[in-house]
Amino acid sequence: MEVSKIMKIGIDISAVLYGTGVSRYTENLIKNLLLVDKENEYVLYGGSLRRRNEFVKFASKLHGNFKSKFFFFPPTLADVMWNRIHKVGIERLIGKVDVFHSSDWTQPPSKAFKVTTVHDLIPLKFPKFIHSKIVSVHKRRFEWVKKEADRVIVPSNATKEDLSVYGIPKEKIRIIPEAPVHSLVKPAIMESVKRKYKLRTKYLLAVGVSPYKNTERIIKAFDLVGGGSDLKLVVVGRPNYTEIDERRGVVFVGAGSDEDWSALHSGAEALIFPSLYEGFGLPILDAFNCKTPVVTSNISSMPEVAGDAAVLVDPYDVNSIAEGIEKILRGKKGFVDKGTRRVKEFSWEKTARETLKVYKEN
Repeated sequence: MEVSKIMKIGIDISAVLYGTGVSRYTENLIKNLLLVDKENEYVLYGGSLRRRNEFVKFASKLHGNFKSKFFFFPPTLADVMWNRIHKVGIERLIGKVDVFHSSDWTQPPSKAFKVTTVHDLIPLKFPKFIHSKIVSVHKRRFEWVKKEADRVIVPSNATKEDLSVYGIPKEKIRIIPEAPVHSLVKPAIMESVKRKYKLRTKYLLAVGVSPYKNTERIIKAFDLVGGGSDLKLVVVGRPNYTEIDERRGVVFVGAGSDEDWSALHSGAEALIFPSLYEGFGLPILDAFNCKTPVVTSNISSMPEVAGDAAVLVDPYDVNSIAEGIEKILRGKKGFVDKGTRRVKEFSWEKTARETLKVYKEN
């Protein structure tokens, strides 16, 4: 009988600090790897100049076989040292490991089996919508991923196909879907958050404020369906797309807290998510998990994630988006039931187990 090799697995968890979708992925992956893997030893690496204590706080809540290696090491220095110079191996900081799973920000050299996750290709496909510094960092890192990564994890087949166009061999790519972050909250919490944002009527929810999130067309479609005094459009996300002014019936609520996001998902009549591109489209699963029906795009990864549980529309056609909104408002329950069934197919435990299989390919 073959005995499985005990591995030492290094993971860059630097992304947990930033409150993004990648942060949520990193948090949930680590927690669940430590729950499902009782054999291997993990080394959690994190680098930050001013927020090292937040790594310590995160690690204090974890349970499992791991060691922490946190450093006063700013992301800009990591970019220079690993994406530009690319000389100092990660082993100099964390010791010898059998597997190293890099973050989405830097690709350090290593003698280990190198795994990374590519969540999406927005910096490459939509560079004009992203800060030039971020685009430059991702381009530099991507070149090293192409040259050195042994395995690249992606959340969808659509992202696998995109990645292969940019030069990653398909035999190196593994598709591992992600899972919902938000879940249904109690009515009292829902009402409290609605009061906080002065939402006194029914509302539709849109997630993200940017051109590729299709904010302008969502607002135009909302106008077409007669939104206004009796139906609001709530837009959550960092308000960094300043060309859009607040209009009649449109409420921009900024980033908000996790509890706010869960409550806003739970209280919405529908999630309107006709994005032009998504590596996965996690808000779709979040809405399903909050028993909220979804209108989303018929392109990119979104049909993959939604299955038959959402109304699919042409994201470039305002009339198509408006018709999708009207369809979902006419018959919510059927889509809520489908979404509830669909989201059961995704879990962070499953994501962790599939990721562990990739580590074992070394």
